[in-house]
Amino acid sequence: MELDNKNHNSYDVTDLTSLEKLEPVRIRPGMYIGSTGSKGLHHCIWEILDNSIDEISNGFGNKATIILNKDKTVTIIDNGRGIPTGIHPIKKKSGVEMVFTELHTGGKFNNKNYKTSGGLHGVGSAVVNALSEWLEVEVYQNGKIYRQRFEYAFDKDLKRKMPGIPVTPLEVIGNSSATGTKVTFLPDNNVFTTTDFKFDIIDERLQELAFQNKGIALELIDNRKEEPIKKEYFSERGLLDFIEYLNESKIPIHETPIIFEGEKSIAGVNIYAEVCIQFTDSSTEYIASYVNNIPTTEAGTHETGFKTGMTRAFKDWAKKLNLIKEKDKEFEGDDLREGMTAILRVKITNPIFEGQTKTKLGNNEAYTMMNELTYNKLGEWIEDNKEMAQGIINNALDAAARREKIKKINEAEKKKIGKGAAPLAGKIAVCTLKDRSFNEFIVVEGDSAGGSAKQARDRRFQTIMPSKGKIMNTEKQKLENVLASEELKIFNTAVGTGTLENYKEEELKYDKIIILSDADVDGYHIRTLWMTYIYRYMRPLITNGHLFIGQPPLYKVYKTGKKGEIHRYAYSDEELNAAKKEIGKGSLIQRYKGLGEMNPDQLWDTTLNPETRVLHRVTIEDAAKAEKMVSLLMGDIVEPRKIYMYKYAEF
Repeated sequence: MELDNKNHNSYDVTDLTSLEKLEPVRIRPGMYIGSTGSKGLHHCIWEILDNSIDEISNGFGNKATIILNKDKTVTIIDNGRGIPTGIHPIKKKSGVEMVFTELHTGGKFNNKNYKTSGGLHGVGSAVVNALSEWLEVEVYQNGKIYRQRFEYAFDKDLKRKMPGIPVTPLEVIGNSSATGTKVTFLPDNNVFTTTDFKFDIIDERLQELAFQNKGIALELIDNRKEEPIKKEYFSERGLLDFIEYLNESKIPIHETPIIFEGEKSIAGVNIYAEVCIQFTDSSTEYIASYVNNIPTTEAGTHETGFKTGMTRAFKDWAKKLNLIKEKDKEFEGDDLREGMTAILRVKITNPIFEGQTKTKLGNNEAYTMMNELTYNKLGEWIEDNKEMAQGIINNALDAAARREKIKKINEAEKKKIGKGAAPLAGKIAVCTLKDRSFNEFIVVEGDSAGGSAKQARDRRFQTIMPSKGKIMNTEKQKLENVLASEELKIFNTAVGTGTLENYKEEELKYDKIIILSDADVDGYHIRTLWMTYIYRYMRPLITNGHLFIGQPPLYKVYKTGKKGEIHRYAYSDEELNAAKKEIGKGSLIQRYKGLGEMNPDQLWDTTLNPETRVLHRVTIEDAAKAEKMVSLLMGDIVEPRKIYMYKYAEF
């Protein structure tokens, strides 16, 4: 068939879509806030809150408050200087209007206003405005209260609906001696898949921010229930309070944490760093790193520099203390960091973040500075604490010996499989297609649910592994025990990648690994154990986006009529109310207690069918939280566990 050259080969200006003002944000929200799910929704709060924290941490004001309102709006208030209300000489607009309607506007582009700031692009306020049905800002300044409102509204010039249009001028509505900014916005439910702000997510973030910014008062008020909830956050000791919080369910092997700080200017980039380290009885490492208050969940140059400097310091001292001779096999950084909790807090002018949501630092200056600082400061600490350092080095040497042993076990297992041993026979129901870009590996809690899932699945691309219940707590186990576990051995063989440094992405046999467990405390615990295992031993499965949590429904709402049964599945109380309204009078409700209660058809419809199921992709952030949760639920210290169980008794 011949192509029509006129239609297919011409490409001129009329083919280009022109996006005006804040439209690019509306068209591609993921580029600016990462996702349109729960994470992106909360990112809107962080964007506004980051501006408040920047003000406070640069010496203006001392308090920020987040208020969750009944009408699904959220309000963020600070007592900083307030957004500039004056008129820009060239743009002829107020500073407030510029900040909320123009990308790349803000006081963060010159170092005169802020030495360091969280905002990378100065786009935060404008992006939140673009993704809201409406946004209202009040500024307290010059003894007056100014207010302006923006809406997703009709633009007279462009003759179409546009995001973030100012529908009122910046007007004075009263007098006040206070200073600061108050922003209220309603996220647009045409943009976000959920507009339900989660108290726990905000609570955790404010707790971290208080630890990182000692002396700053933060507050969270939730007015959505009959009884408002009010929580205040304040830390006097900063990172020392933070490390105590992270290690509350672990046993430290040295009571006083290692803490040091330093400042340096490299090629015009000013960097300040504070580091806090404590070794515990855990078998896992946990590093919480932040740049200008932003969690760098994908690490970056500051974290790499820290690890390199730390390994160098301990290796040098291992030789000085005669713990390893020249010909001995040395330990690696991973061996040294077993059981370590560390917090890295970096402030940097002109941060270069990789990825739109600013979760990985790219500045080479940060690598150089952290490498030198960590090497020098840890060298000083080791010199003053030789006995303690000796214990840490001996632990690293033990870990290195175990790693060698595991390598041999892994190689032996591989040879066994190569010789035709079939460790998977009868244990899992393998799919028939060999397309790794499409196939799914589904771990199902319990034998009865596993049996149902085997019948319900699409056998072409879905492999089912029934899990007998709770796998071992890998947080507390030595590596050789973990790799000897029958259930984990089956999982490892089936997935095919290998573990730890033997992990090979190209050997992965499935695009999606899905954990499917009951919607109760036990199911939550099982999910947490699997997430912790994968986080610890097969982390690229998470970083490369292969790990998912399946969400079974909580309710079935149904009614039998003349034409048979009509039904809807509900995955939350909100959906339950919507389903009851939709099905109408006389509807009945079935509350699912577990996957085992569903017949194969229901299991397919609700949790296995790609068209109708609900899946949550696990991020590194989720997995790191799971790891903390495992040590809380399974650790040797009882008190934090009791507090947690009491708090979430109705989970």
